[in-house]
Amino acid sequence: MLATSRVGAIITLVALWTNMCLAFYLPGVAPIDYTVDDEVKLLVNSLTPMSNQQVKSVISYDYYYDKLHFCQPEGGPQTQSGSLGSILFGDRIFTSPFELRMARNETCKLLCQTEEIPKEDAQFINQLIADDYGINWVIDGLPAARENTDEHTGEKYYNIGFSLGYKNNDKSFLTNHYDINIYFHDRPDGHRRVVGVVVVPSSKDRKLDKDNKPICDTNDLAFHLKEDGKSKVVYTYSVTWLPSTTAWATRWDNYLHILDPSIHWFSLVNSIVIVLFLTGMVGMILLRALHKDISRYNSVEAQEDVQEDYGWKLVHGDVFRPPTQAMMLSVLVGSGAQLIAMTALTLVFAVLGFLSPSNRGSLATVMVIFFMVFGCISGFVSARIYKMNGGEAWKANVVLTAVFFPGVILGGLFALNFFLIASDSSGAVPFGTMVAVLGLYIIISFPLSVAGSYFGFRKPRIEQPVRTNQIPRQIPDQPFYLRPIPSIFMGGILPFGAIFIELYFIMNSIWFHRIYYGIGFLFLVFGVLLLTCSQVTILMCYFHLCNEDYHWSWRAFLTAGACGAYVFLYSILYYLTKLNINSFTSTVLYFGYSAIISIVLTVLTGSVGYLACLFFLRKIFNSIKVD
Repeated sequence: MLATSRVGAIITLVALWTNMCLAFYLPGVAPIDYTVDDEVKLLVNSLTPMSNQQVKSVISYDYYYDKLHFCQPEGGPQTQSGSLGSILFGDRIFTSPFELRMARNETCKLLCQTEEIPKEDAQFINQLIADDYGINWVIDGLPAARENTDEHTGEKYYNIGFSLGYKNNDKSFLTNHYDINIYFHDRPDGHRRVVGVVVVPSSKDRKLDKDNKPICDTNDLAFHLKEDGKSKVVYTYSVTWLPSTTAWATRWDNYLHILDPSIHWFSLVNSIVIVLFLTGMVGMILLRALHKDISRYNSVEAQEDVQEDYGWKLVHGDVFRPPTQAMMLSVLVGSGAQLIAMTALTLVFAVLGFLSPSNRGSLATVMVIFFMVFGCISGFVSARIYKMNGGEAWKANVVLTAVFFPGVILGGLFALNFFLIASDSSGAVPFGTMVAVLGLYIIISFPLSVAGSYFGFRKPRIEQPVRTNQIPRQIPDQPFYLRPIPSIFMGGILPFGAIFIELYFIMNSIWFHRIYYGIGFLFLVFGVLLLTCSQVTILMCYFHLCNEDYHWSWRAFLTAGACGAYVFLYSILYYLTKLNINSFTSTVLYFGYSAIISIVLTVLTGSVGYLACLFFLRKIFNSIKVD
């Protein structure tokens, strides 16, 4: 998740993968066995927006942020170590003063009473309540949750986090009492394991007696934090241990509940229909028009009478002419190949259950590692394409491939990080972590990219099936729909149409801080996206060649890459309809992260379009006889 993170086969296999994602995973941590009265640690995480309607902020805050005045353990809170991915995605986990003992129930136990809360801090807390912020705890690796019911199936499931407070008649009420219900599973050996955590928060206006014990009454009024600088907060909690038949291996099922899976199926069917339509179009071109063209051209060559060429054969002497800015094109395609490999392998690992949510941040960690390791693919592909296009500045290509795209992404993320630092957000990546990421890039990604470029340039140049004329052929005027901008945006809308429904769920998981775990669907949608990008660019390329326009290289890249532009436009629509952000910092962060996501998708899909077109053109021009 961002405090401030994816994308076919037979239908039965789809169901199998989806069920696997819901009910089976290889745990990221070993189970912990408890006996009666053993200590069970309650850890606290950052406060994040958790509205079910409209998100009002994208900034998270440390649980022990000074202005919040939460109770602290003796000796101060201790930071808990986390994976690289969990830190990058905003986890800031600390110890807490809660005392939990296995199977020992507690009723209205005092946590602490705060000092008088200054006026400015009270205003800050009340503003967080108005912005629907939620508290996040972790017990035995499980996030504390609130229990909800699926409207469609009637099944109960868990939503991560619980409210900091609520508003009633324009007054903010702070939740200062927590009913903690912990579900445990009895093992045959007599040990117990935690399998569920549900917290019911409430607001209680309580005082302490002369013995410093809370005066508890079920009829306590709600507690309103006054902004007069004199209010004190009494925090209390109750603990109830409940036996459960849920096994430890399936304890995440309630957290990974997919609401209305029929929408995901509709998304998948919608994507497949688009692919089938494009496959039919491409098949018709290849099997009918193209096959007929090749037969006609070859039969003309066999005749003694010289006849003038026509159709796409007219541009055979120019179609493989090196494009303008061949260096930048090769760098972008190489980076796109790196992203394709990273995304595909990450989704394979996720589908097989290796990236369990119990191992916090594992998905982000694996993505970062794969991106670094697959720098070799970026260098190799970029070098091969640059050499094929006659490029000679190989040193510049090596450096640009290794530096340009990672530099743009890391530079953008680091720039946005300063906005998080300025807003005192817990989502701000620590300086040490930024240095670690930069070190990983310098130690792993950069050398591997250079090595890939070295082997790419060592291989012989890719020879084209036809010779290129010395003098470029003049391109006739094109109809409006085949001009660059209209054709690019017409082609780009089809790949976007194949993914936009699933994109909605992904954006919900990012900005509403929910777990997205429809990985089975996402894996297939990603495959559909690759097929759609390939087919739509081949289709548009054929239409352009038939109109004697041989400038296909950048157009192929941008036609498929326009999907990223549509994603950014969709993020604007999402901002206007699903979010209610009114602060400058949150707006900058939202559009900054959306722009980075769109750039990554543009490079990924654009490289698919270019490579598909290159393969298509080499095949068709290799099939005709040219003097």
